[in-house]
Amino acid sequence: MGDALGQLGVDWKIIQEKIAPDEIAVFSGAAIGQLDGFGFGGLMQSRSKGSRASSKNLALGLVEMSADFINAYILGSVGRTGHVVGACATFLYNLQMGKEAIESGSARFVVVGGAEAPITPEIVDGFYAMSALSDDKRMMEMQAQHNENLKDGPIQKKACRPFGQNVGMVLGESAQFVILMDDALALELGAEVYGCVSAVSSHSDGFKSSISGPGVGNYITMAKCASEAEKIIGLKKLRNRTFVHAHGTGTPANRTTESHILNEVAQTFGIKSLPVTGIKSYLGHSMAPASGDQLTATLGTWDKGIVPGIHSTDFIAEDVHQKNLDILLENHKEDKSYFSAALLNAKGFGGNNASALILSPEESMILLSKKYSSSKMKKYLSLNEGVSAKASKHNKQCLRGNYNIIYKFNENVLQGEEDVVIEKSKVSLKGFKQSINLKK
Repeated sequence: MGDALGQLGVDWKIIQEKIAPDEIAVFSGAAIGQLDGFGFGGLMQSRSKGSRASSKNLALGLVEMSADFINAYILGSVGRTGHVVGACATFLYNLQMGKEAIESGSARFVVVGGAEAPITPEIVDGFYAMSALSDDKRMMEMQAQHNENLKDGPIQKKACRPFGQNVGMVLGESAQFVILMDDALALELGAEVYGCVSAVSSHSDGFKSSISGPGVGNYITMAKCASEAEKIIGLKKLRNRTFVHAHGTGTPANRTTESHILNEVAQTFGIKSLPVTGIKSYLGHSMAPASGDQLTATLGTWDKGIVPGIHSTDFIAEDVHQKNLDILLENHKEDKSYFSAALLNAKGFGGNNASALILSPEESMILLSKKYSSSKMKKYLSLNEGVSAKASKHNKQCLRGNYNIIYKFNENVLQGEEDVVIEKSKVSLKGFKQSINLKK
């Protein structure tokens, strides 16, 4: 989160002065929770091991705690906070909540994120019991079928093979945070626009034969986002300048079901060859933040002009639906501004499905230019020069290993008896320039 604030290029104090205390929101958390010895694992195992539970075990195990820590120790926020758990689609569920908070006017500055550390024996055992993991034995059998090298054991870089001949997924760990603003605030601050969250759709599967089995909800979410893309950027750009970050877990079930969904949507909208990639082939499945991995990789495409290909497999499996898809096994290189939009897709246990439409920086600026006057945009561009320079300086410092770690413990703690003033029209808090309006 400290890195996200540094990348923003605007001092947090300046932002706080421009918005009311209740116009901030933070939506972040995990899907499974912290089950290692520091969290719920330590809490549940302490008594059987003859030790005492730590006062930190319960707090560190709760799924929404990353949002709480950001409020309490980084932002000092008294605004809206929370977390929507949606299995592997969790990040997009939070992104949808953040988008809707801005659209409703309840928030102007929103942090959306996720943090998960699922590589613990208990969680690994759980996924292994469901035959979902790509374990060493299955990997060796697959490598033998593919006439790949067996002398050095399992090829870990090829453990996750989305849409290839595969045997299961690989667990990963990740923390991803993005900052959303309403367009007026972004222009006022001169903030760098890395993209636009134009649509997020989430739907369940209806009646199911098994909690882990796929269903129909993901057809709805992808169709809605594709339809929204047609409305905003036009059918031509949807067909030729859009790509997909697939859920792409690397399981046999996912490769057939998700490819069918993507192929059906592409065919419906007349897309002859929709580029599709799967970032889990590099990172594994980080659970809650998985779509955050997709989003940050998408922003990287607009920064570098590269859609990373799926390098862990040499061919597409025979049961994959790909008539209208271009499943990328090599990096796809274009000009930075070539792709107008990206579609992110997530499928989760229990029928949790979500998709998102993200517009490129160029398309985002086109929308802003249509909404605001030329003088307003000129002023924004002038402010943006200083903001971009500050963000660039932050990045260079990070590359040198000088990270902006923010942890404000026991600083500026407000006391209700002394630091809060309640009136009929407003609530005032010590240290906050603006009050909370009770009349709006």
